[in-house]
Amino acid sequence: MIHVGLIFGTRPEIIKFSSLIRLCSTHSNLSFFLLHTGQHYSYELDKIFFDELNLPNPDYNLHIGSAPHGEQTGKMLIGIEQILLKEKPDVVLVLGDPNSALAGALAAAKLHIPVCHIEAGRRSHNRSMPEELNRLMIDHIADHLFTPNEWTRQNLLNEGIADDRIIVSGDPIVDVVTSSREAAEVRFDILQRFSLEPEKYFLLTLHRPENTDSPAKLQTILNTLDLISAKYAYPVIFPCHPRTKKVLAMHKLIPKNILITEPLGYMDFLQLETHASVLLTDSGSMQEEACILHVPCVTLRDDTERPETVQIGANTLAGTRPECIMDAVESMLHGDKNWQNPFGEPGVSERIIHHVLHIITKIA
Repeated sequence: MIHVGLIFGTRPEIIKFSSLIRLCSTHSNLSFFLLHTGQHYSYELDKIFFDELNLPNPDYNLHIGSAPHGEQTGKMLIGIEQILLKEKPDVVLVLGDPNSALAGALAAAKLHIPVCHIEAGRRSHNRSMPEELNRLMIDHIADHLFTPNEWTRQNLLNEGIADDRIIVSGDPIVDVVTSSREAAEVRFDILQRFSLEPEKYFLLTLHRPENTDSPAKLQTILNTLDLISAKYAYPVIFPCHPRTKKVLAMHKLIPKNILITEPLGYMDFLQLETHASVLLTDSGSMQEEACILHVPCVTLRDDTERPETVQIGANTLAGTRPECIMDAVESMLHGDKNWQNPFGEPGVSERIIHHVLHIITKIA
């Protein structure tokens, strides 16, 4: 029996790990434990996803909460190491680029436990982003790297990582979106609740510090979205991250044509995403989901760690200048939506589990 540890702490990790967790629950050849760092800790950004995606409660929760990067990662390292010493897993799985993934990879590697990094090889080439530094470190710490596609595989090869450590598996978000989309349509009625017509509204997410910590920049983005809403006579729906909401309240920023909501559960958000005319976001995960759903995406950043979405025409980088955002929305509204999903076919989670079992059996 192979013992697997899954370490996570944020909303995107919970969502992307969900199909892997359910597979582990039914697999006769492995046991597993879930270690939640508590990096995201509110009901809206955490517990609701366990409920909606039918996931077991974590076996451990470190309740770290928010803190400066060094302090947060250090506390995670201390807690994760203690649990790994107790559980003695044969392999640890981490996903993506949050501090939880970095701390999990570091703690396991120092205890000589094999590390598998899922969603490896992402690069924005912008080292001012903490996530970019995390991606680089995790990929060079990990023993086995599961990449979404050939773009990400090539990034790893360019950095001198051996090809035999890299597995092109696809991204597990493909499985989550595919399996959840129909359920969201059947069980949830958020369009009716908000009186929305399919493909006649814009969906906005905004949470990165470079966009939200500057009140002037945030005001500029929201003013631009007000203008876009008025131009097309489409409402803008904005499920608001707690950090962004705090900045809005502190500086009394009140957009005119934007409907600000509390953070939404995954099923509600997926339904909104599926039927949006355009998604505007600074989130990497949202760029992926929009691409899989064939919803045009405008990214409110100057760079992206998902450049393949731009190359195939599913996404455009608009930055935060008003004229660039407006031009990008116009272009994506009238563009071709028949791109091919670059993140793999459904069955990604099965492929990852198959390779993990093979790797650990071979080592044993």
